[in-house]
Amino acid sequence: MAVYQATASAPVNIACIKYWGKRDTKLILPTNSSLSVTLDQDHLRSTTTSRADPSFEKDRLWLNGIEEEIKAGGRLSTCIAEMKRLRKQEVEDKQPNEAKLSSYHVHIASFNNFPTAAGLASSASGLAALVSSLAQLYQLPVSPSTLSLIARQGSGSACRSLYGGFVAWEQGTAADGSDSLAVQVAPQSHWPDMHALICVVSDDKKGTSSTSGMQRTVETSALLQHRIAHVVPQRMADISAAIRARDFDTFARITMADSNQFHAVALDTEPPIFYMNDVSRAIIALIVEYNRLSIEAGKGCKAAYTYDAGPNAVIYTLKENVKEIVELIVKYFPQREGSFKDVFGLFNGVDVAQVPGKIAEGFNEAVAKKFDVGAVKGLIHTRIGDGPRALGPEEALLGADGLPKTLAA
Repeated sequence: MAVYQATASAPVNIACIKYWGKRDTKLILPTNSSLSVTLDQDHLRSTTTSRADPSFEKDRLWLNGIEEEIKAGGRLSTCIAEMKRLRKQEVEDKQPNEAKLSSYHVHIASFNNFPTAAGLASSASGLAALVSSLAQLYQLPVSPSTLSLIARQGSGSACRSLYGGFVAWEQGTAADGSDSLAVQVAPQSHWPDMHALICVVSDDKKGTSSTSGMQRTVETSALLQHRIAHVVPQRMADISAAIRARDFDTFARITMADSNQFHAVALDTEPPIFYMNDVSRAIIALIVEYNRLSIEAGKGCKAAYTYDAGPNAVIYTLKENVKEIVELIVKYFPQREGSFKDVFGLFNGVDVAQVPGKIAEGFNEAVAKKFDVGAVKGLIHTRIGDGPRALGPEEALLGADGLPKTLAA
């Protein structure tokens, strides 16, 4: 009997212009447009296997080996139902001989190779991988932008993980959400030297989830209304132009300003929301001082910090600067052995715990205090990456019985 199964991986994306606030909570329609960089799946990814079978009794999903409930009318069930609808509409209704997969239940297994809900966008890559694997399973002849309309209903930022490179999520104006979708601003190949250093400050779950936090902001923050009407539209235009021109200085200034404003809006919420901590703020101070020296030398900004709804720092920079930024971070945040996977060979096999911290001449050492080992739990060096990938059967997460090959103990 035929086995209907497909496996896909999808990337993490980190926003430069932040999405924070919904105008429609069911359809997940945002109050403003946003823009992100897709990161390399060789380092950070969600992998998902989907199988459709007439013998399955209900739709089931496992995340990292633990079964998750698919609540009726919830985000997961909406995504799965929408993908089945597309299969029927685009394939089965047009080609009557095709298997009626839209009528079968599905088993879905997903695995993240990084901590879930730790301030790294696990819901974005996870939902994008789910939609991508179902699109492959259902052999849907549709664009990533069309798929982004469905991924958006599972997790807003997931729509941006359906493309590689630099991606905009256009807020749209239609009440049904038909124009609230992802578009690629520039592919990975346009600016391949864009790298990112992630400082993992915490891998605990967040105190205030993004979903509840952003709705409190919409209801109570006057600053958010100013941001939506007067700030974001211009920033979207300006950062898109900077990306097309490969103008890192402008890209960096807008990215940092938007991160600051997002956290200001969180603080302007009633009651206030604090996602950053003392470690987060110290990293900002280091990057500001690092940039000051570069600006004074006439070279503009060399690094851009950005923070999502959590304390972890993402530092965007060009490839040639990553080594000195790691040396700067470890001077103030000494690392444990094995806390940095040097995938690009910056330190020729020397463990990061042995890397001597360094600062440039003229750097004001007093901008931050030195922290204890473990304040920054780890460093992840990655770069701009591609969109979802179709994977072979050897990477499938479901076994021959349609159940996950690995279950959590």
